[in-house]
Amino acid sequence: MLSDRLLNELNEQIKYEFFSSNLYLAMAGYCYSIDLDGFANFFVVQAEEEKFHAMKLFDFVNDMDARVKISGLDQPENEYNDILDVFEQSLEHEKFVTDRIYKLMDIAQEEKEHATISMLKWFVDEQVEEMSTFRTHLQKLKRAINDSTLLYAMDDEMAQRTFVAPTN
Repeated sequence: MLSDRLLNELNEQIKYEFFSSNLYLAMAGYCYSIDLDGFANFFVVQAEEEKFHAMKLFDFVNDMDARVKISGLDQPENEYNDILDVFEQSLEHEKFVTDRIYKLMDIAQEEKEHATISMLKWFVDEQVEEMSTFRTHLQKLKRAINDSTLLYAMDDEMAQRTFVAPTN
């Protein structure tokens, strides 16, 4: 059974995951506006991933026979200096999300809520992957930012990304 504290934090995390989806859609919109459609695709796919994360939490709370409560979202940033700024801000956002997941895990462990611990392990592993992905792309982008050939090659690479829902 979920404590009120843990339930409130899980509901808050659902909100942050939906916010993340909106943030990445805003970043995609910016990328489209500067004719980097491959980067835009990367963020559209990322937005789908974040929505999947929100629904995974939603389903878990519901499966635990607890009440999901959806709250309003803040408006995401829509203006950026350049594509480098987009990736720097996305990495900072992923750091924030990672901290939130760790906070949830700390509460679940403190309360010995084993079902939540088990579910959150997936999110911990997912955040390792997310952080690695954004750090890697940011490092590549820093090398490519002043070389249009490299930048457009990276844009082409980003255009290949697709969303495949995890099976676990």
